[in-house]
Amino acid sequence: MAFRHVTTANRAAVRTITVNRPDKLNALNQETIAELTLAFRQAAQDDAVRVVILAGAGEKAFVAGADISEMTGWAPVKAQAASRAGQDLMLTIERLGKPVIGKIQGYALGGGMELAMACHIRVASEKARFGQPEIGLGLIPGFGGTQRLTRLAGRGAALELCLLGQPIDAARAERLGIVARVVPSEELEATVDAMADQLAAAAPLALKGILEAVIEGAECAIDQGLAFETQGFAIAFSTEDMREGTSAFLERRKPSFKGA
Repeated sequence: MAFRHVTTANRAAVRTITVNRPDKLNALNQETIAELTLAFRQAAQDDAVRVVILAGAGEKAFVAGADISEMTGWAPVKAQAASRAGQDLMLTIERLGKPVIGKIQGYALGGGMELAMACHIRVASEKARFGQPEIGLGLIPGFGGTQRLTRLAGRGAALELCLLGQPIDAARAERLGIVARVVPSEELEATVDAMADQLAAAAPLALKGILEAVIEGAECAIDQGLAFETQGFAIAFSTEDMREGTSAFLERRKPSFKGA
């Protein structure tokens, strides 16, 4: 289906989903959140898609936050529903079962930072800026920012960024573990494409198993997490991809994984 604020494009097994509101710095209104949720659900159901790149249109912003003009008249009940819709989007991305790379070229603030943190790998331009500035509006993060930031960067950094509301540059975001890699602006697209191609060539079921073990298992006690890992490791031995991967290794050739 056609979207108003989101575009999708395929390159082999890689799908790029782009927030396309550059005149609003790609701010997330409720319609855009709904469209993104549907776009990611479609990607999850499409077996031809092995990797997703999430991007923002234009040069200035990945996503500069929620659409404040839409929020001013909300009652608490509406705000609660909007928060849950945003959190549902982030969980849809996080639990997609396929790698999602966040390509962050500019501002990732508020809801934009929350959107980035839901991605599995974040690659940022050196011009990118990250922050949770909701405190300046008399608000708290509502799309998972307090929770994912704490898990990624630790309690101290999460409290600093949320309480002070001041943005940080890409270099500090990398030091805090918020982004995996920072590259010059002119290298961002090529870096993300190369990473996506590498992931698209990997075994899809093994990728899914790793994502589940890290995301779900890490929320458990260590014994439960290890049991979760063992189960995923054992299941991998039932796949054709495992047999193809081990055979290719022994035969010193490049494997061809089918996701079976």
